[in-house]
Amino acid sequence: MTDDMLQLGRQTAWPASPEEAVLDRVPNPQADTLYVARFTCPEFTSLCPVTGQPDFAHLVIDYVPDGWLVESKSLKLYLASFRNHGAFHEDCTVAVGRRLHDLLKPHWLRIGGYWYPRGGIPIDVFWQSGAPPKDIWLPDQGVPPYRGRG
Repeated sequence: MTDDMLQLGRQTAWPASPEEAVLDRVPNPQADTLYVARFTCPEFTSLCPVTGQPDFAHLVIDYVPDGWLVESKSLKLYLASFRNHGAFHEDCTVAVGRRLHDLLKPHWLRIGGYWYPRGGIPIDVFWQSGAPPKDIWLPDQGVPPYRGRG
């Protein structure tokens, strides 16, 4: 993808759905080095597919890039496209992880979806593409489990 095709640096309309959202990738200038890149989205929203009410999550995406990096503006637009998208927590979390994995073909990727309670039950969803590379430092995702008032 050439720079003139990227969404970065120009006005971009918010995509109406995850399917319409364009994810851009850029070459990894450190492709010869194994390292972890992390994106945190503490205000992810989607809609309950049954009631249409909003659901909220804290997403943490860790990946070990190979030849490509995800461009952060396009990732922001993609994640925001879920705002009017009706899907269960599990579907949203895994769909984000798989789409990034398919686009980037990283050495490894994981996503943690820490969903806020609705109906009294918090749901945390985790997906990864396989075993992480040997000797890579993987920090904790830093999101405490839900404790309620207890």
